Amino acid sequence: MKIGVVGLGLIGGSIFKDLKLLGYDVVAVSQSQDGDGIFKTYDVLQDCEIVFVCSAMNKTISILDELENYLDKETIVADVCSLKSFVCKKFRPYVFIPSHPMAGTEHKGYESSFEGLFKGATWVLTPFKSTPEVYVDKLTSVIKKLGAEPLLTTPQKHDEAAAMISHMPMLIAQAIFKSASDNPLAMKMASSGFRDMTRLAMSNEEMATDMINMNHHNIQDAILRLYKSVGELTSGDYTEMIKKIKAERSKMFK
Repeated sequence: MKIGVVGLGLIGGSIFKDLKLLGYDVVAVSQSQDGDGIFKTYDVLQDCEIVFVCSAMNKTISILDELENYLDKETIVADVCSLKSFVCKKFRPYVFIPSHPMAGTEHKGYESSFEGLFKGATWVLTPFKSTPEVYVDKLTSVIKKLGAEPLLTTPQKHDEAAAMISHMPMLIAQAIFKSASDNPLAMKMASSGFRDMTRLAMSNEEMATDMINMNHHNIQDAILRLYKSVGELTSGDYTEMIKKIKAERSKMFK
């Protein structure tokens, strides 16, 4: 199977490196990187069975449009954007399966990519109802070989959940750092707990801006839920609620 990767940042670079390690015939299209199997034009993707589009969200639609000039109607194309509704508004002449690997670091760029990034990660897929199951199975087979576990849902449910567990935490981490930075003593006292709580504040600026601008309604709803949870914690039996939270989190992250 020949597989293509468009964009060699953290996610695309890691997919590219993993696929090569797994022995796939893999080619990449990148304007910023050079090397074996890396090209500048989309024509190298014409005979690929699967193409992963790993660009910034604000560039993804234009790339999906451009690929219509090169790909066969049976080529599977999967984006990796952290939002799904916005890529599902147009019919594509190829087999488009929106996806989102729940993996990454606070770093960006090809130099930060590495083999094994997706091991143990959840990889969300939001296929259209009309997409034949054989294509979904073909894509999930590759995703499993990358070490990830596929999870199917709808674009709307994905975006709501992503706001809760990814986009809101990033925004909160940035807000925590911004608030504390006004207090010189707090910044001198800050240690490992503050470091860990604000790690997401180091997120890729372009990606962070896209997430806030494109998913702000769901993020606002998530913050309201957060306010509600804070109120419940501080007005009830705090000790018992913390015990329950710790038990549930321990089961989730063993």
